[in-house]
Amino acid sequence: MQKILCYILTLFLVNTGIAQTTVTGKLIDAKTKEPIESAVIKYAQKNLLTNKEGAFSVPYSHENTRILITAIGYKSKQIQLNDTAKNVIELESAILNLTEVVVAAPGFNQSLQQIISKIDLNLRPAKSSQELLRFLPGLFIAQHQGGGKAEQIFLRGFDIDHGTDIAITVDGMPVNMVSHAHGQGYADLHFLIPETIKNIDYGTGPYYAAQGNFNTAGYAAFETKNKLEQNQVQVEAGMFETVRTLGMFQLLNKQKHQAYIASEYLYSNGPFQSPQHFNRFNIFGKYNWQLHEKNSLQFIASTFDSKWDASGQIPQRAVAAGLIDRFGAIDDTEGGTTGRSNLSVKWKHSNSNFTIHQQIFYSRYQFDLFSNFTFFLNDPVNGDQIRQREKRDVLGYNASLQTKRHYRQWTITSNAGWGLRADKTYASELSQTLAKETVLERKALGNVKEINAFAYASQNYSSGKWMFNPAVRVDYFSFAYADALNPSLPSQQKAVMSPKLNVFYNYSKQVQLFIKSGKGFHSNDTRVVVPNNGSQILPAAYGADAGVVLKALKNLIITTSAWYLYLQQEFVYVGDEAVVEQGGKTQRLGFDVSGRYQFIKNWLVDVNINYAHARDLQSAKGEDFIPLAPQLTSIGGISYQSKQGFNGSLRYRFLKDRPANSNNSITAKGYFITDLSFNYTKRMYEIGFIVENLFNTKWNEAQFETTSRLRDEPMEVTELHFTPGVPFFAKLRLSIFF
Repeated sequence: MQKILCYILTLFLVNTGIAQTTVTGKLIDAKTKEPIESAVIKYAQKNLLTNKEGAFSVPYSHENTRILITAIGYKSKQIQLNDTAKNVIELESAILNLTEVVVAAPGFNQSLQQIISKIDLNLRPAKSSQELLRFLPGLFIAQHQGGGKAEQIFLRGFDIDHGTDIAITVDGMPVNMVSHAHGQGYADLHFLIPETIKNIDYGTGPYYAAQGNFNTAGYAAFETKNKLEQNQVQVEAGMFETVRTLGMFQLLNKQKHQAYIASEYLYSNGPFQSPQHFNRFNIFGKYNWQLHEKNSLQFIASTFDSKWDASGQIPQRAVAAGLIDRFGAIDDTEGGTTGRSNLSVKWKHSNSNFTIHQQIFYSRYQFDLFSNFTFFLNDPVNGDQIRQREKRDVLGYNASLQTKRHYRQWTITSNAGWGLRADKTYASELSQTLAKETVLERKALGNVKEINAFAYASQNYSSGKWMFNPAVRVDYFSFAYADALNPSLPSQQKAVMSPKLNVFYNYSKQVQLFIKSGKGFHSNDTRVVVPNNGSQILPAAYGADAGVVLKALKNLIITTSAWYLYLQQEFVYVGDEAVVEQGGKTQRLGFDVSGRYQFIKNWLVDVNINYAHARDLQSAKGEDFIPLAPQLTSIGGISYQSKQGFNGSLRYRFLKDRPANSNNSITAKGYFITDLSFNYTKRMYEIGFIVENLFNTKWNEAQFETTSRLRDEPMEVTELHFTPGVPFFAKLRLSIFF
């Protein structure tokens, strides 16, 4: 362990040397005074990008340095930098223009995701917390309790379940829950109010040193706004007795103090024959305090509570025989409650040499879920309803340090980080129940204690057309489980090192080539780790991407990549049955194509096409399909925006048929869904109209191969069970600004 930490320190300190004199500056939004990230600074036939703080530095060679600034959603600006001035530069907003995107800039590929998400958020603001996940190209979701549970996620040939192979954070706080009562990595994002989102940073593959546990298929990092442009009150009403209200209020807006509060309430009965009575309440507050020029504090507090009834997954045979409707139920006593409260404190120090961030966070979480997947298979009298429940405390600390130097022809950017996360659950439970009231049998009950400490270092070396990004990350885990039903076993400890290497080459002003490589992992459930004496508890994922970013026309950006991902053998804890399943080695390979084309000033077309070939390497050919792994997906649409206040989009999402079991004898049906949104925005109000599933397509959202038995059936049946996708669903929205 000591050698590993020394290696990280050495990598971080490689940039020592005599730095050139530089001129620094900072870009901010003229209206909100927020920093502008990933803006392009053009100087002396070179390009560079602003960092997360909107800051940049250029080598100083004469009294004044002339630069041209371009940024997505802002008017271009040309100025001269002075070596003694503060160089705080304000940019005014403008209609999105793809001509502002510059491919040939060091670090562009690493900022490409933020740039693309900024384009997408600008053109099609998220309608719900579920919709936020769909901003990640190639990512699909499925909901099988009408909005109450965390979404099932699909990405890069993975059925990620509820988050096992994607790391999700909000304002630096982890969303994934380790050793969760329902499934490893469970990531419930419903505490996030979509209108508060400022940026979405995302990436595919295990190539990012700052991302640790669960970052195998990819990651998503959501960042909320620091301040509001204006106060807002909003009401939405739609079909299925759906009502949503929103309030966002700026409490403080002074030079050194900004604070706002946002609250959301949602109610819906959904399209199901048994009303869902789904309701969710969110409240979120943020306070920023600029202590002085170099130091600032940020406080975040939020709470979320949700309750619902559900019809669950239904067997195909019951619908085909006319026993129930597509929106009917075999057991309509499913449902649950969940809630989460968060506290976060961040401190930032920034000067001309480095920026350091430190964060302490705490989450209090509760979860109580009733499900019935097999009906009367195991208990012909009472049925097979199960209850999964837990309460949890999560305490964590994050820190990061960034520096930037110029040495001869090299620009060297260093990033280092370290931190700790501790989870403690209380009475994590799996029980067989009857009508949500009676506990018939406890199958699992106990308390989990899990600790993850980590450190990482990443260096960017850029010169001329090249940029090299070597990095390494180390994670240490401690797993303990106090079993209330069986004798407890000793705790287990494990450390893992994850190296990364990414290379970028600017072939021309219009073409950037890249190769990404790295090792990632996801931890296994503590209830797997402890019984297996720590064996194979941190299965590795080895991945590589090779691709090109092409600006074929001034208003056209295309990104293509071919990729490969290999996963080691792992054990999986099945929360629905309290058993351990042993998985094998798997291999995935595929390609991604993404395009953004602004063919007329006010019109933009986007498309994402993703193909994956996923196989189990330890099974015979024909028996090696990975159930529910997506093979071919595509999302895209056309968007319109204007200064007159009209904006809208017509969007589609396509998922091809895919195997539902290992021999492909059962098929999970694909779908093609079209959504429409239209807004008319003026200074003091906005009217919006949203239609989901415009053409009323019949489609299955969540789908599983399941063995079940109905009450009067003599034998069990294995077939496709599904949750129907939402039919034609229209709603109106009115927002008032003041």
